[in-house]
Amino acid sequence: MKSTFFLIVLSIFHILNTVYASDSLSLPLIIKKVQPSVVGVGTLTPIEGNLAQLKGTGFVIGGGRYIATNYHVVSETLSQEKIQKRVVFVGTGRKFELHEVEIVDFDPVFDLAILEIVTDKVVLPSKFTFRETESMVEPGVEIAFTGFPIGSVLGLYPATHKGIIAAVTPDSNQANSSSQLNSQLIARLQRKFDVYQLDATAFPGNSGSALYVANSGEVIGIINKVMVQGGKEYALSSPSGITYAIPVKHLRNLASRNNIKL
Repeated sequence: MKSTFFLIVLSIFHILNTVYASDSLSLPLIIKKVQPSVVGVGTLTPIEGNLAQLKGTGFVIGGGRYIATNYHVVSETLSQEKIQKRVVFVGTGRKFELHEVEIVDFDPVFDLAILEIVTDKVVLPSKFTFRETESMVEPGVEIAFTGFPIGSVLGLYPATHKGIIAAVTPDSNQANSSSQLNSQLIARLQRKFDVYQLDATAFPGNSGSALYVANSGEVIGIINKVMVQGGKEYALSSPSGITYAIPVKHLRNLASRNNIKL
């Protein structure tokens, strides 16, 4: 009787363990799945020999016709004299395509923007899943983000960085002097909200990357800034290893007001 009970307990443990394992995927498999949905975001200047400049990272939402990224990646005004266009980069290395996009909507307070592909009949793979609840993920959870760090120099080679959620903390975007204050920064300082602080290193070019749970691929935020000590030039030479991300619920709100589904 005791041996029978012991076997039943072992069987139940095995079943539970198998179910749990099926819900978790290895990071290499997740990267392989979501990487086709990671794009570069930048500009194209035809008058300068079709100069394509990578400004940051974005990821596909809305069934393949929309791109989410940071507002600061696309906030620069395009030059009408140079016939500049806003584009996304799709592909790897030198084998990439450019697709023209337009800004659908943006939110400077949460540093978010949604772009729409205007190139006819282009639908990109939409492989990400998104956190449904508005609650924040607990500190200690392993996370990853895939983007184009220093992409303007290294080229279109997607790189994945891994770390943990170090804290859920109020957003902080302090100015060094009053001359750096603008209406958008003032609005962020007045409207307090929580962001993810990550123990992970992001670099220029990672802005706009999807932040996802490492064992599921579920998007929980959008990378938008790093802590820099001593000025922007130290972001490469002496990275702090502290990165911040906007919770995905704010992207969901921006998408919803434009009838776009994540």
